[in-house]
Amino acid sequence: MAEPMGFFTDTSVCIGCKACEVACKAWNQLPARNGGKVPLTGQSYDNTVELSGIQWRHVKFIEQFSPDRSSGRWLMMSDVCKHCVQAGCLEVCPTGAIIRTEFDTVVIQSDVCNGCRACIAACPFGVIEINPETNTAMKCTLCYDRMQAGMVPACAQACPTHSIQFGPISELRQHAEARLAQLQAQGVTQARLYGHDESILGGLNSFYLLLDDPEVYGLPSNPQLPSRNVAPSAGLSAAGAVALGLLGLAGLRKRRMDQLAAEAREQQEGDGSHAG
Repeated sequence: MAEPMGFFTDTSVCIGCKACEVACKAWNQLPARNGGKVPLTGQSYDNTVELSGIQWRHVKFIEQFSPDRSSGRWLMMSDVCKHCVQAGCLEVCPTGAIIRTEFDTVVIQSDVCNGCRACIAACPFGVIEINPETNTAMKCTLCYDRMQAGMVPACAQACPTHSIQFGPISELRQHAEARLAQLQAQGVTQARLYGHDESILGGLNSFYLLLDDPEVYGLPSNPQLPSRNVAPSAGLSAAGAVALGLLGLAGLRKRRMDQLAAEAREQQEGDGSHAG
């Protein structure tokens, strides 16, 4: 297996240009929403809104301003599939459509996907959606086809500030830790890394340097795998089965008691008629 590859996204140098979004759509030949007639959302400069089956990159704009807007800042982040080391989507896929590649990335094979949507519910980051053109689940492939040819993914190639960095995960972690130390030395105390180590789903092959809490960027602080719910769900199911079994036994017992009482009444009525 090749060395794990991925993205390190330094949000501190993202300028919100959306070059990554355009490059992703162009390379992967993804259709425009509503034929390109997309209404303005009024949510800052974010008209993409979210990741979807036809939008594999999404530049988020977070405005942090005082009520009178005399002071504040912009936070921007190019969001994408995290290519989790422990991937919930891969865990639940019933057809084997979702695979882990030799680069340790996670790819959906659209020709195998049956559109069941199990992966959509399993992803804690809200990455996967159905592509309306193919009716199959689709998401970022980390440009698997380009990597196989020794090329840089389209989004990283297009990023003018090197906010999106591509390479071996081991090297990207070193770059990320050095950049974090640099920012903190400059007094940016809120800077932090997200997904760079095993604490989040065994590590993310697309991880981030953030300038605020993960939740500010719409990222869960402690995402969980679907399998984490198996034991509690199994326990509840077992408890429910036991309760139903006890109710069934109680019902049978009551039915038997009623039957015995009816037989006793018939016996008494029969004895009374014979005595007369």
